[in-house]
Amino acid sequence: MFEKEADGLKRLAKTKSFKIPAVLSYGNFSNYSYLILEWIAEKEKTKDFWINFADNLAKLHQHSAPTFGLSIDNYIGSLPQYNQSEIQNAAEFYIEKRLIPQFELATKNGFTFQNLSNFYQNLSNIIPNEKPALIHGDLWGGNYLSAQNNTPVLIDPAVAFAPREMDLAMMKLFGGFSEEVFTFYNEIFPIQKDWEDRLEIWQLYYLLVHLNIFGASYFNSVNTIVNKFS
Repeated sequence: MFEKEADGLKRLAKTKSFKIPAVLSYGNFSNYSYLILEWIAEKEKTKDFWINFADNLAKLHQHSAPTFGLSIDNYIGSLPQYNQSEIQNAAEFYIEKRLIPQFELATKNGFTFQNLSNFYQNLSNIIPNEKPALIHGDLWGGNYLSAQNNTPVLIDPAVAFAPREMDLAMMKLFGGFSEEVFTFYNEIFPIQKDWEDRLEIWQLYYLLVHLNIFGASYFNSVNTIVNKFS
């Protein structure tokens, strides 16, 4: 897991968008695994922070690839995240590599869902086929900080070339981001029409992950989205 996290941090750093802590070392010692990162002191952020954040996020998302996914699989939280594919369609990638594995795991964990085939078909007609973007992949409020001079820093990624709206949806899911950042981002790298209507579709992946890690308290949120788009 730490090896894949280190790989993700290095991939983000190569984009020269956000500041990323340098990976100093990772490995095993005795009965423990470890990851050692550069220490970055957190500083109070001002309004300029959100302008910088939006600019960096747009720069990150402008890094693309011929296909969705990544050459290696990695993790989302403690769960495997499946990236290896030759998929060129955004909806197909999201359904095949993000939703289906989580729904299969949820089923094994005892949860039941109706109309998934119809749900997947509807998503295929709703999701715009933008080109792949390099995304952080787990961009909630605990995975960024403000360094000196309003410099945004990202940590703990689950990177892949994926639909960029996934990052925006995760940013909206649990809060922790100023609404200004979405306005600034849209001015720099315009988002496709009706993107806010699609937020729940992308948030479903992260809610499924929470369902499979933390349990039944997330079931109603997941089921509500499935029923809404079925």
